[in-house]
Amino acid sequence: MASEKILESKKAKVAALTEKLQNSVSFVLVDYKGITVEEDTKLRKELREAGVSYTVEKNSMLRFALKEMGIVDSFEDVLHGTTAIAVSNDDQTAAARILGKFAESKPETFNLKAGYVDGVAYDTAGVMALSKIPSKDVLLAQLVGSLQGPLPKLAATLQALADKKNEEEAA
Repeated sequence: MASEKILESKKAKVAALTEKLQNSVSFVLVDYKGITVEEDTKLRKELREAGVSYTVEKNSMLRFALKEMGIVDSFEDVLHGTTAIAVSNDDQTAAARILGKFAESKPETFNLKAGYVDGVAYDTAGVMALSKIPSKDVLLAQLVGSLQGPLPKLAATLQALADKKNEEEAA
């Protein structure tokens, strides 16, 4: 009887994890072995402020959830050892950006394993590449900044053409 309850509990946990991953825009798997409680607390705070949930998960539970999603083959070789998962529902690169920066500062104790963004699985190198991409807000600010230079020039040129045409019509 007890084992039946445990099995049902585990099935419910896998279902919830599967739903969480399916509803996300990205997630990153990490090996967190060897970081201190202070470092972990600071990392969790930074992730939470960016809207990223970060939890330690059993590899077997992750394996079942990823199998339900049909993507377990992309992650089978990284589901060993200690595994934590950072899940983002809004920003595709937030988890990779924060965890990548942390991994660079602690390469001996904290390692990126793999990631998943908008239907594409990434290995460690891919997640590190994603970590270098600025946030959506920064990219939009850069776009607006790059457009602000040419727009006044375009407006002045169009105004000069309009003035010239008006002068020609008046003459």
